[in-house]
This record gives sequence, C-alpha cells and structure tokens, in this order.
Amino acid sequence: MKRTLLRIGILMIALAIAGGLFYVHLLTPVITGYAAKNLASGIFVANRSQESVENTDLNFSFIRFTSNSVDTINKEVTSRFLWASSKAIYIDGFGCTLVRDFTEDEIRNRPYTIVPLPDVDPDTIDWPAGDRISDTVPAGVDTDKLKLALNRAFADTAGTKGTFAVAIAYKNQLIAERYKEGFSPDNRFLSWSMAKSITHALTGVLVKQGKLDIHQPLLFSEWQNDHRSSITINHLMHMNAGQEWNENYGDLSDVTLMLHKAGDMARFSINKPAAALPDSIWLYNSGATNIVTLAIRNTFDDEAEYFAFPRQELFNPLGMRSAIFETDASGNFAGSSYIYASMRDYLRFGLLYLNKGMWQGNQLLPEGWTDLAAEPAAGSDGQYGSFFWLNRSGDYPDAPADLFMCRGHDGQYIYIIPSMELVIVRTGFSKKGQFDTNAFVKSILNSIHHHS
Repeated sequence: MKRTLLRIGILMIALAIAGGLFYVHLLTPVITGYAAKNLASGIFVANRSQESVENTDLNFSFIRFTSNSVDTINKEVTSRFLWASSKAIYIDGFGCTLVRDFTEDEIRNRPYTIVPLPDVDPDTIDWPAGDRISDTVPAGVDTDKLKLALNRAFADTAGTKGTFAVAIAYKNQLIAERYKEGFSPDNRFLSWSMAKSITHALTGVLVKQGKLDIHQPLLFSEWQNDHRSSITINHLMHMNAGQEWNENYGDLSDVTLMLHKAGDMARFSINKPAAALPDSIWLYNSGATNIVTLAIRNTFDDEAEYFAFPRQELFNPLGMRSAIFETDASGNFAGSSYIYASMRDYLRFGLLYLNKGMWQGNQLLPEGWTDLAAEPAAGSDGQYGSFFWLNRSGDYPDAPADLFMCRGHDGQYIYIIPSMELVIVRTGFSKKGQFDTNAFVKSILNSIHHHS
C-alpha cells in the first residue's frame, strides 16, 4: 500500500514538473520576445543604455532571467531563455520589429518611406510648433506648489514609484518639464497603449479626407458568417466589437501572444471569435487597434504611402519630430502599443485634442472628432470613449469630469482637461498600484488657479 502511494506521489510530482515545464515552454516566445523587442527599441529608438532597460523595464518575472546580446553594428537584439530565443531588428525610421512568421529579408525589404522632417530649426520657432519656450508663466500658476507636485511625482516612495519624466502645458504653454536622472528631452519614451489614441487621430485624418467611413462594416472574409459581419471601425475604437479577448499582461493571454508571438497582429486579432453582438458589451481589447491600422492600410493602393502616412499627415504637421511608429513583422503599424516619442511631442499630441483638432490655425482632424473621443462607449460605465479613457466614471475623484486621457501599460499617461486648459504627460515604469495617479493629478491641479 505504502509503495503504491509512493508511486502515485512520484507520478503526481513528475506530472506537475512536466506540466510546469510545458507551460514555461509555451511562455518562452513571450519571455524572449518581450525582452528582445523592448531592449532593441529601448537602445536603438529610445536612446537608452542596455543597463538602464534591463535594470528597470526588464527586471520582473521570468523576463529578468533572459540573456540578451546586442549587436550595435547591425542594430539587432537576440534574447535567450532556456531553449528558446527571439530576435528584434531595427528598421531606419520605423523602430524595431520582432522577427516572427516572416523572414528578416521580408521584414527589411518592405517599401518603408522616410518622409523628411520639416526643414526648420525648432529652437527658432515658438512653442508649441517649435521648442522656443516663453520665460513668462501664465497667470494662475503657483510655481512653488507646482515644484512640490513635481518633487512628489519623482519621490519614488509608496504611491510615487517609477516616474521617468513629467511635462505640463497650461493655456498651450509649456510650464513644467522634469526628467529622472538618466533621462532627458533627447530620449524617446514608449507609448504602450497611448498609441491607440494616436491611431484615433490617424483615423480622423482619413475620415476628414473622405477615405474612411467608420460606420461601414469591415468586410474581412473571416467575419462574413457570424456577428462579426457587422463590426465597424467605430465599434473597434469603442472596444465594443464583441470579440473574445483576454487582456491579461501577466499571463499567456491574447495580448501577450499577439505582441510577442504573432507576426501579423491584425490577422491574429481578426481571427478571434465573436462572443457577443457588436455594441452590446464593452471589453478592452488591444487587438482592436491593430485591426484599425490594417483598415487604414487597406485604404492605400500603394504600401509606400501607408508607411509615409503617419509622419506626413500627423507627426510633421504637429511638429512631432521625434515620433517613431513601429510596425509588426507583417508591416502593419502596431497601433495597440508601439509608438516612441519625446515628452514634448506627447504634449503636442495632447494639445491637438485639447484644441479640438485645431493646430496653428489648421483643422487637422474633422470637426467634432475630439468630442467623439470623449463620448462614453456603450457598456463602459463612462470609463472609455473612442480609443481614449474617460473620467466620466469618477476614477479620478479629485479631477474634473471632463478629463480624458491616453493611457498606457506600466504608467504612461497624457491627461487632457479642457475645463482647465491643461495637458499633463507622465511616463515611467510603474507596476499596478505603485503610482497614485489621482494624487498626482490632484497635486498639479492644486498648483493652478484657473481663470478662463
């Protein structure tokens, strides 16, 4: 009897170990893919050191155990963990791409089009079009209180962990900009899901040009025989298209598989089955944005024009000189997650939405487009609009209800508060619960006595 129990016990342990190893095996592309992609972009796009990225952004879970080799000549990173490895390669003007499902040659030889930056020196042009900053602070700003608010944001104690940089514009003027040691205005910062809001703007540009109808069902062949046949771009932007989706970053989930294992993120997302009728439930879904960037791609007859589009139609007109929009291995812009830009350029983007799509006298976005961003999505309880998060839900009890924001994984934020004429950008690496966002916004609001 004892022997039988012992055998059963040994078998159970062996099965548990085998099961554990199989799970780790399934995780390895996510572990190595995450490390390779984020380290490559951190070094070759964000202008950070390998040490800085490894000690901060890669220093968690299994990812901290990867062994990473950086090839600075070919601008590639290979990350290894146990028996698995992943490689990310740099494409000039388009950041870094994880090699998945397509060959390196296929990825490198797409018709990437580098649109030149405007031939002007931004230091000779007044903010916000350029970088010449006014010495005078707008009336109503208590500079001492603002300094205290910034000190608190960088304190790195409970509730203030992980800030890289903060930049603030009030009444369209840059009133504060601060960087953690090791970071500067020369760094680009990872958007994570703030890229969704920038995809919202690019969609708007095409709507204004009459090239896209967001209320027209998307005619993907995979969607023709079920509820998905009526999905529109508008549903996708509101996160209520009704597809199955798991957005858990700490697990082997749809979002981690899409970002780190799928060469074609849009196709991965299109293939997710219908769970409900469009517009009936709200479910945050990063894949939805990559479907939208594919819909954008499909409006161009010429691939080269698609690659030129973000810089030509949005980044250059806005003076976002630093912005890099990365693609997946299929050449589709990774609208869910992968834009890199300077703090000032994220601030410029926030100002575009603060000013209702108007920039330096030009209406870049359709009339009413920014109002659409802040219109609550059906089923979201006032938490979400159209590729923007909202404060209609009262998640920020100490901020005005009209606050809406771009929000990215691990603590990236562009807060837009129309009633205060205020835009606040915060980037960093803060895991859940490490940074008190409401207290942060409140401390800045307390330093401004607003008179419209």
